[in-house]
Amino acid sequence: MTTEIVKAAVAALNAHDVAAIKTFWTPNGEERFPDAVCHGHDEIGRYFQEAFDAIPDLHVEPVAFAAEEDSVFMRSILSGTHTGGPFKGIAATGKRVNIPAIDHFTVRAGKIVSNFVVFDQMEMGRQLGLLPPENSAADRVLKVAFNGVTGVRRRLTAVRGHQS
Repeated sequence: MTTEIVKAAVAALNAHDVAAIKTFWTPNGEERFPDAVCHGHDEIGRYFQEAFDAIPDLHVEPVAFAAEEDSVFMRSILSGTHTGGPFKGIAATGKRVNIPAIDHFTVRAGKIVSNFVVFDQMEMGRQLGLLPPENSAADRVLKVAFNGVTGVRRRLTAVRGHQS
């Protein structure tokens, strides 16, 4: 039963039907995304609407489910093209994303109480063009610069610690 509720909620998500998505959630449910935590079905609905506006062909393809008592785990592939409006401050890139994800839903009394979503944000950034491709020249330069700044901070902290 709990898996069927999650499957129906995913179908509403894939139909981009925010009103239907909200009906699967308790009014005070919590959705924990890698980039935000939404409290209540209204805030969850706004998050999805922003995602649909930014990625008009957003689709979640379930790959596998596992359920025990009130927990449902779903492995899926998130896909879509960032051709709409901005998402989380990132202007439309026109890039396609294809990201594996895992969700842990808690379902009680026929409603989703919570969901914890996990996906690789760095890979999402790479696919959107926000970060350079892994092991590219730009990636290596970025890591050298980051490691340089980290080293300077470490030395400054050590110097300040000796001055106390």
